[in-house]
Amino acid sequence: MSMVPHSADVAFWRDERHGPLPAPLLVLTVVTGLVDAVSFLKLGHVFVANMTGNVAFLGFAVAGAKDFSAPASLVAIFAFLAGALAGGRLGASTGDHRGRFLALATYIQIAVFGAALATSIAAPVDNGNFPQYALIVLLASAMGLQNAAARRLGVPDLTTTVLTLTLTGIAADSTFAGGANPNPGRRLAATAAMFLGAAVGAFLIFYAGTTAVLALSLVLLVSNGIVAHKLSSSSDAWTVRTQR
Repeated sequence: MSMVPHSADVAFWRDERHGPLPAPLLVLTVVTGLVDAVSFLKLGHVFVANMTGNVAFLGFAVAGAKDFSAPASLVAIFAFLAGALAGGRLGASTGDHRGRFLALATYIQIAVFGAALATSIAAPVDNGNFPQYALIVLLASAMGLQNAAARRLGVPDLTTTVLTLTLTGIAADSTFAGGANPNPGRRLAATAAMFLGAAVGAFLIFYAGTTAVLALSLVLLVSNGIVAHKLSSSSDAWTVRTQR
């Protein structure tokens, strides 16, 4: 097997170091856009995946800005941390085989999103604070787990929940800036995936409701779970976690 320099060891969907992991991580990036559309537009101007935004929103709320809720931001932050803690524990015990770890993390996400979908059906978010906060807890914990899983898997430019460093890399590492321009396709794909999820999520909220967005998110996660189940039995070199 030929050795490829690290800076060139990247393909759009698959590469030697990370195997088929980029594709399911891009799907998770779409899911992030979908659920942040739900949380911002329907759960009280809060994010369940973008914690940078939540910290800023918390500051706005403390300063007295209208339309922002300090309790909602705090609940989202602490639920996200709980999910990330669970993802870290799962990674510590199963993360040496990246395919198996991805499968287990995806199964948990499917279960949590299933609970969120059931909550949305049984108690629409317009019916009071309980369904609002229940969905914030469920979705933020699921996204914390997802972020921890993506961090453990360590595929460059596919964190699945934030794009700040990805967008910075597009500009700062470009040939115009004197850089080698690594992973341009993957970086642009991650940006497009987030945009697509947010746009589709907003459209569905306006014309079909929150439940439709959560149902689509669950379908995407189940498709990822099917793929991850197949990857969990792989013995290829990419499955072995590289120490960082």
